[in-house]
Amino acid sequence: MDRAAFFDRLDEELRTDAYADIDASPNGLQIGQREGTVETVAFAVDAAEATIEAAVDAGADVLVTHHGLVWGGLDRVTGREYERIAPLIRNDIALYVSHLPLDGHPTLGNAAGIADLLDLSAREPFGEVGPETVGLLGERDDPIPVDALTELLADELDTGGEGVQTLAFGPEEVERVAVLTGSGVDWLDEAVEAGADALITGEGKQQAYHEAREAGINVLLAGHYATETFGVRSLQALAEDWGLETTFVDHPTGL
Repeated sequence: MDRAAFFDRLDEELRTDAYADIDASPNGLQIGQREGTVETVAFAVDAAEATIEAAVDAGADVLVTHHGLVWGGLDRVTGREYERIAPLIRNDIALYVSHLPLDGHPTLGNAAGIADLLDLSAREPFGEVGPETVGLLGERDDPIPVDALTELLADELDTGGEGVQTLAFGPEEVERVAVLTGSGVDWLDEAVEAGADALITGEGKQQAYHEAREAGINVLLAGHYATETFGVRSLQALAEDWGLETTFVDHPTGL
């Protein structure tokens, strides 16, 4: 497949342009050229030395990640930045990044993957960032005890052996669930206003304990990495549907 066509198809599916003014990550093609062809695509949550080296070993033409290498601009390409970028350039591997667009996608996104795992119905957008959203809100047809919900996430997610931390301050039976992966506790008040029994996210902050306790909501912290593997895996499946060879680079952080 033509590289430019591959990038354009991803941009269109993910509505990349809609997030241009609200995301610290420059989404889309972040490193590399549009010219050329793509036969093999590697997918990973993070762009880092380990995942880039794995993409090189796999003979990938493109590496697609959720977390890229540029956050608000690069002043210098030295040190760690050089060690990450140089292998991409030496091996003519393009880096394509989808951060908030992949969080918020209603079917391919990270929140959508957890919603599928939990069999959530009556889904609606959640987690406002400017005019866009980066999460989902849904309901369980059969309410689940918060302990069982914790166990389900711990069993199904790649937490790196760290398990799931639960702030059990809400109803014992969970029916209405807000999902915002990664670092999502800043949307706790929005989850409360939406009538959620639980907020599922990746990592917490100190103040979230008191906020959840005072609001009477359950908060489940399942790991930043663990909650954000769904989107890139969905893109991997999409690329395979387009006739491309793919590989997934799994590098859990336990965080």
